[in-house]
Amino acid sequence: MLDAFSRVVDQADKKGAYLSDDQVNALSNMVAESNKRLDVVNRLTSNASTITANAYRALVAEEPQVFGPGGACFHHRNQAACIRDLGFILRYVTYSVLAGDASAMDDRCLNGLRETYQALGTPGNTVAKGIQKMKDAAIQIANDSNGITRGDCSALMSELAGYFDRAAGAVA
Repeated sequence: MLDAFSRVVDQADKKGAYLSDDQVNALSNMVAESNKRLDVVNRLTSNASTITANAYRALVAEEPQVFGPGGACFHHRNQAACIRDLGFILRYVTYSVLAGDASAMDDRCLNGLRETYQALGTPGNTVAKGIQKMKDAAIQIANDSNGITRGDCSALMSELAGYFDRAAGAVA
């Protein structure tokens, strides 16, 4: 996993070039926004069990055919695995926000996940719906301006949403 700084340096080094003004400005902006990133990660981490449990409950209510008798996620171990997987995805989203990079999530969480769900008979679109539910809750929690670093967080919220969208796309 490369953080944003290492990635930029690695790219410049491969080209044998100095960092461009745009690259330096982007990294400078990331440093300026670092407290906001930490606020987002802290909020999501503090609310992780609520985010995942509520997403799971909403899925069960909306998709009874998947979670009811005869459904792919009917057994308790399958239900526990669903909650666990939502938690894994949320954890890797927080890593991505902190690093400003999705490579760890791609490599360690999403790579092969669709195939795993297909092999287990778990509908990927149901998992994607759960991820979208976590996204909605996470953005609401992270975007609450009480008790966090002041300033415009729209770019960071867009980035956060993008990580969830990436995860949902990987399983659908």
